[in-house]
Amino acid sequence: MSLNVVVTGANKGIGLSFCKYYHNKKFNVFGVCRQSSSELNESATKVIENVDIASPEACKFLFNELSEIKIDILINNAGILTNESLTNMNYDSILKQFNVNTLGALRVTEGCLNNLHQGSKVVVITSRMGSIEDNEGGGMYGYRISKAALNAAAKSLANDLKPKGIPVGIYHPGLVSTDMIGGNGDISPDEAASRLAKLIENLNLSNTGTFWHSNGEILPW
Repeated sequence: MSLNVVVTGANKGIGLSFCKYYHNKKFNVFGVCRQSSSELNESATKVIENVDIASPEACKFLFNELSEIKIDILINNAGILTNESLTNMNYDSILKQFNVNTLGALRVTEGCLNNLHQGSKVVVITSRMGSIEDNEGGGMYGYRISKAALNAAAKSLANDLKPKGIPVGIYHPGLVSTDMIGGNGDISPDEAASRLAKLIENLNLSNTGTFWHSNGEILPW
């Protein structure tokens, strides 16, 4: 019997690479996105589009589409990035990043609770830019704030879901060559997804709620 994986932000970048990876592993892949792509259509068992995870109404549609699906792996990958600095602040863009990167992932996970079971895995794709200890560069206010808050939310999810037998992985993918950063990364989305899939495979209740780099390094909060 094939396992079911749900991936948000699935139409491009790391999300698409996750879909291709699990498609090749014979999973049933449910790709969630705002607008599909030809590559996603080829990799997903089912594409659920027109879903902006910052929108409660769009998420209700998503949950209805998934209502009969037993989720084995839920990958909260969708995210956005804009660049604010102390001399170029934009509170609207900061709030938008918080709504997508933090509340969106929390909203999707909460809405899928009834689809999860003992042995399911919840994955949060975050960033080392959400690490307070690791912040030596300043700037990037919205992204840093939203990812730090996402890390806090994911840690709480790990604690709350542990008694149900559901571990939570909190993962930084590395500096990945995606559209989000203009393609200027150290590794490809496919390599990032492959690295992360290995971490997911090893995710269990003994390492739930810890913050990992895709290269296997544990990151500071």
